[in-house]
Amino acid sequence: MTKSVFPLSIILLGLSIYFFTSCDEDDDVTDNSDPNDTGSINTPLSAFDEFNSDAVTISFDGDEIIIESNGLPNHTSPYWEETEPLYIEPVVATRFTPGRIGGNRSFVLTVPAAPEIASSSTATGLGPIGISVTGVPIFNDTEGENRPIEEGITETFDYAGAHNGPSGYHYHAESADVPENTMLSHDDEKLVGIMSDGFLLYGRREMDGSYPTDLDESGGHFGVTQHSNGEEFYHYHIINEFYLGNLIVLFGGDLQGTPNRIF
Repeated sequence: MTKSVFPLSIILLGLSIYFFTSCDEDDDVTDNSDPNDTGSINTPLSAFDEFNSDAVTISFDGDEIIIESNGLPNHTSPYWEETEPLYIEPVVATRFTPGRIGGNRSFVLTVPAAPEIASSSTATGLGPIGISVTGVPIFNDTEGENRPIEEGITETFDYAGAHNGPSGYHYHAESADVPENTMLSHDDEKLVGIMSDGFLLYGRREMDGSYPTDLDESGGHFGVTQHSNGEEFYHYHIINEFYLGNLIVLFGGDLQGTPNRIF
């Protein structure tokens, strides 16, 4: 099947299509309003307009969405080279992991257009478990095999909740509430990214400013977002719980869908 790449605005314009849909053999569309429904869940296309187009390319191949990123964020950090325009002096980090933002990096995630809740959840592993709207990969709440994030590790996080590692610059935690943070989600409803099982990850709050009260153990639920045109679909939120001190991790639970490898 031929792969196609189009701006999301063109796809949406005139078509009034807000979701991919997946049908049964008898052409009945799966009802996503039932929280116990484990069938196909539609992904709102307009969410992909939020991704940093300088780092991320979104394309469509049949019933699959391909997210490709060079991992280079569009925000400031002390992890940039000092000669780069986005370099700033540290405002949160008190020490640093080796390395700088940059280099020849590539992350590719292919997910179904209508991801399904799996019969059992899957624990996340080391390395990328999602791709953020900035293009930076999302990591879980560990720093090495059987090593949870500790205070010494948090000291290396910049205001974006990120630091450098063997695979490059990556996020572990929610961004800090500092003046330098002008785009990343902090205690709000913004889109954070997409997880490797194809479900979107949002900030801690709902659109009305409230904290969701019906989240599962992974921070997921059926509900509407600013991208879903009033329709409910399954998605994750950052869980509103402090992990260590004032640190809130982006994603510390199991994936509720079937994970796909990020190359």
